[in-house]
Amino acid sequence: MSANVEPRGSPDQAMFPIATMARVLGVSEAGYYAWRHRPPSAHAQADAALLKRVRTIHAGSRETYGSPRVHAALQAGGEKHGRKRVARLMRAAGLVGASRRRVGVTTTKRDKEARPAPDLVDRDFTATAPNQLWVADITFVPSATGFLYLAVVLDAWSRKPDAERQSEIVGWSMANHLRAELVLDAMEMAIGRRRPKDVIHHSDQGSQYTSLAFGKRCKEAGVRPSMGSVGDAYDCECMDAAWRV
Repeated sequence: MSANVEPRGSPDQAMFPIATMARVLGVSEAGYYAWRHRPPSAHAQADAALLKRVRTIHAGSRETYGSPRVHAALQAGGEKHGRKRVARLMRAAGLVGASRRRVGVTTTKRDKEARPAPDLVDRDFTATAPNQLWVADITFVPSATGFLYLAVVLDAWSRKPDAERQSEIVGWSMANHLRAELVLDAMEMAIGRRRPKDVIHHSDQGSQYTSLAFGKRCKEAGVRPSMGSVGDAYDCECMDAAWRV
């Protein structure tokens, strides 16, 4: 048997003969070559096929989808795979999604001259009926031409597991800017779809929500604006749960 190693072997084989490594590791040369030429297991083949689909979905999202969204896309296509399996394959392949918390992208900028609305929620995001409490936030979406900004209004009632399912997102708007029109358009959609009476609209203290235009529209529509305290992690977690879907 040749002391040199086949080109597809490990880097160590360029330095040591197979016979020497087999003797040191306590295995037979025949056993090594049987393992080397053994076809991939059915599980390995299934993983390879799934990874190919995962790569296609990830590339189609412009590399913005993480494992939760890739898993959701697979399910939407009628494929049933475990979330942990999808996450494991993506991790092994070095596939990651875009985080909305990326350094350098700030969606919340306070206007120090503006007066924020009082906190009418006090960290209690439960609702006993639809259109009692809406929660709003802004995130960003990477695109080929830069960042797009997405404003969303969420009905807190629809997050109750035992509730009759409503449309969870009741209003949204997307634009390439962070002006007040972004959140106004999202709220207009929510108002048009739900026709609420005396609903609380809870948000952070971003300048879009503390603007005169937003406050005026809330008053006209009978919407009660509410704003959390600065840096309140609990407020962030409420909307982060929606962004992770």
